[in-house]
Amino acid sequence: MVKILVITFIALYGSTASASSIYKCIKDNKIVFSQESCPEEYRQHEIKYSLGITTETDSDKRKEYQDPLQALLNRSTISQEKLLQLISSEIYRLNQENSYFEILRASEAQKLERKRYWEKLDKEDPGHIAALAEMNSYFDDLIVNNQSSIDILQQHQTRINSAQNDIDNSDSSPR
Repeated sequence: MVKILVITFIALYGSTASASSIYKCIKDNKIVFSQESCPEEYRQHEIKYSLGITTETDSDKRKEYQDPLQALLNRSTISQEKLLQLISSEIYRLNQENSYFEILRASEAQKLERKRYWEKLDKEDPGHIAALAEMNSYFDDLIVNNQSSIDILQQHQTRINSAQNDIDNSDSSPR
């Protein structure tokens, strides 16, 4: 019996924990809560829960989210501004990831140093130097991979910006 209760609780809690936003639908004096957008005859407030903070915003305007990847797969077009924004956000994410890798590298170096100290090994111990070299090589590879992606994205960003500038210049030229 206890197993059934625990499983039921986990199933119910798991399904509600994944929803970070719900909609408060208001019509006359009636209020209905929904995980989907409200019908058109209702006023809509969006309630978001993130990091222990609940915010409610009046969101009568319906949002139609279009996943950029899905748009590309459907051969729909994405505006150049949106594409530039996506590229910029990906470049930012990769730079943040590189910073995170540097933090992880420092942490791993400290672990290796503590291990060397407690094992009473010399700083020039071949095993310690090999472990440091392997760790540095691993993080260097991750950072180089990210940097090559950043370079490619920046090339695309430059190409899009120059194409946009060419279009803007041709529109402003006298006829």
